[in-house]
Amino acid sequence: MALAMLTQAAQAQTSPKGPTMGWSSWNTYYCNISESLIKSQANAMANRFKSAGYQYVNIDDGFQGGRNSQTGQLLINKTRFPNGLKPVVDHIHSKGLKAGIYSDAGFNTCGSYHNGDATGKGTGLYQHDEQDANYFFNELGFDFIKVDFCGGDPIHNEDRLQLDEQERYTAISQAILNTGRTDVRFNICRWAYPGTWANEVSTSWRISGDINASWESVRNIIEENLYLSAYCIDGSYNDMDMLEVGRGLSTEEDKTHFGMWCIMSSPLLIGCDMTKLSLSNKTTKLLTNPDLIALNQDTLYLQAYVAKRNGGCYVLVKDLEQRFGLKRAVAFYNSTDEAKDISIDFADIELDGVIKMHDCFEQKDVADAEQTFTVNVPAHGTRIYTLVGEQRLERTLYEAETAYMTSYQEIRGNSTATYTSDSNCSGGMKAGWLGKGSKNDLQWRHVFSQDGGEYSLELAYQSGESRSLTLEVNGKKVGTYSLNSGSYSKVAKKTVKVTLEAGENVVRIYNNSNWMPDIDCMKLTLVSKPAGISTPSALRTSPTSKAYTLSGHQAKPQTKGILIKDDKKVVRK
Repeated sequence: MALAMLTQAAQAQTSPKGPTMGWSSWNTYYCNISESLIKSQANAMANRFKSAGYQYVNIDDGFQGGRNSQTGQLLINKTRFPNGLKPVVDHIHSKGLKAGIYSDAGFNTCGSYHNGDATGKGTGLYQHDEQDANYFFNELGFDFIKVDFCGGDPIHNEDRLQLDEQERYTAISQAILNTGRTDVRFNICRWAYPGTWANEVSTSWRISGDINASWESVRNIIEENLYLSAYCIDGSYNDMDMLEVGRGLSTEEDKTHFGMWCIMSSPLLIGCDMTKLSLSNKTTKLLTNPDLIALNQDTLYLQAYVAKRNGGCYVLVKDLEQRFGLKRAVAFYNSTDEAKDISIDFADIELDGVIKMHDCFEQKDVADAEQTFTVNVPAHGTRIYTLVGEQRLERTLYEAETAYMTSYQEIRGNSTATYTSDSNCSGGMKAGWLGKGSKNDLQWRHVFSQDGGEYSLELAYQSGESRSLTLEVNGKKVGTYSLNSGSYSKVAKKTVKVTLEAGENVVRIYNNSNWMPDIDCMKLTLVSKPAGISTPSALRTSPTSKAYTLSGHQAKPQTKGILIKDDKKVVRK
């Protein structure tokens, strides 16, 4: 597809808007769906969830009835939908909601292969892109489509058909655009991060295998998405799959599941039976929590990134309402099997002064804090707050795992850039397999300087041999450097001076012909501001005697070395 057409498709289908909120039939019903079932779920959404922002009622696999052998027209299962799909779509729309549908990029759907539903054979989009797009979006009036890839992956289809993901999903995106509809949301379901091209053709893309109602599944999907924040761009999102809230997880696990989906800007598609949830039900209350949904639907459309990691505990943060402003959201996530204290120095998330805090799960303000904050988080638990500081500090530490890599994808091997664990690195992660091509680069895209000026840039890297990289800032070459740390497990540092502009900057490293070193992180230190602008006081780097901690949800002042837990003082070791 020509670049101009791709750009047009991207503008039409990924214009800024919050992650998709709705319901999908798959988690509870698989292929066992019907006209009456879908209509009843639409009624339940209109009555209990619409006011919270949920809009899309999505029919997943199981509605198909083969194809007309002469015309190729997609047929609808007469037993499950005796009146076809049009009355169902009209009913959904009559409730002020939007309707979603499903297909596959190949010949056959996933249900036809893995669930034994033969009516899905031959009903995928392959060789019918334009025909099916017109049928779904113009004739029937659907507003969303999820497109699976079982028909394109030989281990998931009996034809052993192998298709190219980028080619197929780009062609499907163009077919949707050709209908004249510019409001259709398009979800790529490829079960791993497909590549940066997905942002140009879709609204969201799956980053993992199918979810199930177990802690292991939820934890693994969160882990998959922890380091993909750089790819949540301009109203297109990393999809962590449908919600299993209300389907057997513990209360804390349900809270972590929904809270992390919210702060990480995943689509929110309810997967349980909405007709069984009353307005007072705890599942309903969690799924309609306005404070958490506000994080998910915030108009900056950002995904929280990892600011701190300690074993299986993480602190994630993102801006709210204004980039580099005073309001941020922070999550304290404990993936381990026992309760943990998780702490943060507010300077590490670029906030200073008195910090006003609001507990998003409890939907209430808690005591103001300064300098540091500690919260006791139960096993498999998460605590999420919005913070408003008195002063915004410049970010000084940029981990490689928060950077954007143009060639990054998770479908095939290590032929392109990847993120990997390494306990020797500052955040426990690094970026590797960089270089050997201009697009196999690493970019920190939102490097903020309040006033601009000269900075010391310290690049932490690993390499067991001499490898070179070129550093550029805002498209201007700073220099090319040959680097060797002596080992691929040893971190060394290279320091250079760079000039940043006031506002956002892009720092890029690349090697067009050979491999680069693995990258740990970048640290920036202000050396001098432009003439006539005074330099602010140094950042605080250690807590003073005034700090706060939380156990449960009640904040109390503490002195150094004391943690308040369950209303009892516990001496820190």
